[in-house]
Amino acid sequence: MKTRLIRLRFRFRRRVRKSQRQVEDLSTQAEEHIDRHLLRRFSRLAPVQRFVISWLGLLVLLIGAMVAQNLSLSSHYQTLRTIPGGIYNEGVHGRFTNASPLYATSDADTTVSRLIFAGLLSVDEWGKPVGDLASDYNVDAHGTTYTVHLKPGLKWQDGQPLTSADVLFTYRAIQNPDAKSPLQSSWQGIEVAAPDARTVTFKLPGLLAAFPYNLTNGIVPKHLLDSVPPADLRSADFNTVKPVGAGPFAWQAIEVSGDGNPRNAQEQIALTPFADYQGGKPKLQKFIVQVFANQQQMINAFKSNQLTAVEGLNELPHEVADNPSAQVHSLLLRAANMVFFKTSEGVLADSQVRQALVQSVNVPHIIHSLGYQTREVREPLLLGQVGYDSSLKQPAYNPKAARTLLESAGWVKGKQDIRRKADKSLRFTLTAASTAESRAVAHQLQSYWHDLGVKAEIQFLDTSEFQNSLTYHGYEAILNGISIGTDPDVFVYWDSSQADIRSANRLNISEYKSTTADTALEAGRTRLDPKLRTIKYKPFLQAWQQNNPALGLYQPRLLYLTNGFVAGLTAQPINSSTDRFINVQNWEIREAKVTNNP
Repeated sequence: MKTRLIRLRFRFRRRVRKSQRQVEDLSTQAEEHIDRHLLRRFSRLAPVQRFVISWLGLLVLLIGAMVAQNLSLSSHYQTLRTIPGGIYNEGVHGRFTNASPLYATSDADTTVSRLIFAGLLSVDEWGKPVGDLASDYNVDAHGTTYTVHLKPGLKWQDGQPLTSADVLFTYRAIQNPDAKSPLQSSWQGIEVAAPDARTVTFKLPGLLAAFPYNLTNGIVPKHLLDSVPPADLRSADFNTVKPVGAGPFAWQAIEVSGDGNPRNAQEQIALTPFADYQGGKPKLQKFIVQVFANQQQMINAFKSNQLTAVEGLNELPHEVADNPSAQVHSLLLRAANMVFFKTSEGVLADSQVRQALVQSVNVPHIIHSLGYQTREVREPLLLGQVGYDSSLKQPAYNPKAARTLLESAGWVKGKQDIRRKADKSLRFTLTAASTAESRAVAHQLQSYWHDLGVKAEIQFLDTSEFQNSLTYHGYEAILNGISIGTDPDVFVYWDSSQADIRSANRLNISEYKSTTADTALEAGRTRLDPKLRTIKYKPFLQAWQQNNPALGLYQPRLLYLTNGFVAGLTAQPINSSTDRFINVQNWEIREAKVTNNP
């Protein structure tokens, strides 16, 4: 047995040595083969090496030329374009409290409401009413009955059909005093009916040319709110945690964050595209409304590119001004910033004093100092509106004429260059909001009036105090903006009835009273023919020019900041801040090279 093992070991070693010799032989043969067929032949290239190198160089050049040509031609057959997708994150200052179109009033609330809900009508980029949920509308020969037809196949975001019953429910809820909707006063006396599933009629107590604009508020679903008592509609969960509309975006979720301090609270409201939106499914992947209680935190978030856009700032932050990616959009509002003189009492009850105050102010110079382009407001109607008459604008800047007017009225300069008449000095308080723009404008006004011999003391108020002063008419003169819109119906701002403490909103800020103006305002708003409306409004403009109840300044802007380009964002003047969302379903923020079609 031992002898057998020795023999096996011997055979194994012999085989290993044999294999090693074979490997060595193969290695030697390979070296000889490489030497004979490759290395030795290199020497034969010596006579033609310049020729070979030239061809190799030419080949490299040809390949490089082809690559360069391809890159060059790509600019002809490819274009950098915006494409669908991306998450749009918009920052809004304030607090979110209610998404329902029956109650939304703050910036945060109206932003969310506008994205979720759709109205019968909306406004186009020119400010004209067009169909949203409605396919069309018409008015009868008397101008008092409007018939609206809904588009076929409308759906709510929960998949349920949207019909005229929902429209009827919405407006009856607004009209119900128990619901306490801020829209109620605009719907008093209007009869709403639904003859069939796609038709709604509105019977007005009298002709109102601007009525179609009342149909732009959002419609709410009857099947989700019909069981809620009208008195509980404002506090319903529907408004804050599970709203369902028919607008371009559907509610997904809300997330509240912060450090426990209410002043630093943040709310993220995530919205997703509604595939069945009648205007087409939005191109954005998602829309997030981020509400900041702390404005500086919102600015910091925008600066660090956490936000796509920011809405509602009063001025351009210095932290953003030097950011090359930030784009500034000054969306001109169809509104008017004015100084409203309280005509019912004090020195400002004198029309000659008011005219002198108007003539002593260089409005174009004030506008130039704003830092953005806007339009001058010269009368109670805006440039381009039906009825606007350039020959009936307020008195032009003429400080000499202003001084003469006051002196002829018995106002002469006394101590400290302040004018006096008998035992009364020419002084009053100008109330203004405590914003950078209002402060700058107010100080310029104060300077102009000081040169005239008028003592104007300025009272700057924070937002809540300013609103209280405006609501209760606690001022002598006030620097304020009023929303006018596309239609020239300014009845609520200048008719005598709107100065009455018993009026719904008491929006006649100047407490201006003129029988001539009242008659003209009523006649102008109750005519449909634009030419006839122009004729009817003329006596109002003449009275306003003669009485000077206010000093027109300029149209304000909505300052909208974006990080980069937003395709589809309107550049036209808008009626309200939420009109920035005109065509929001077509907004795009992503970019890619796209091959051009032949």
